[in-house]
Amino acid sequence: MSVEITDLNYDEIVTKADKPVVIDFWAEWCGPCRMIGPILNELAVEYEGKAIIGKVNVDENPGLSTKFGIRNIPTVLFIKNGNIVDKQVGAASKPTLKAKLDTLL
Repeated sequence: MSVEITDLNYDEIVTKADKPVVIDFWAEWCGPCRMIGPILNELAVEYEGKAIIGKVNVDENPGLSTKFGIRNIPTVLFIKNGNIVDKQVGAASKPTLKAKLDTLL
């Protein structure tokens, strides 16, 4: 299952991570977000121990949304060693997200 990332726990989960991190910026009212949510949960299970898959609710965590300049959701950031190395804006298929994640491993 994916990890809930908030304004308060971001540094603990993402900055100190020793593996790649995928962050899904989403909101409950967002249709495309509901489409990719289950895909990211599947990836969280498949990549357990190899990567961290997290979700940021933009309505509840405006600080992170502002920090990363999130203007459209869903936006999925791919982070390695604390740096954003890839981004997916809008809904995407599982193979697309998986391919982006695989390049980080």
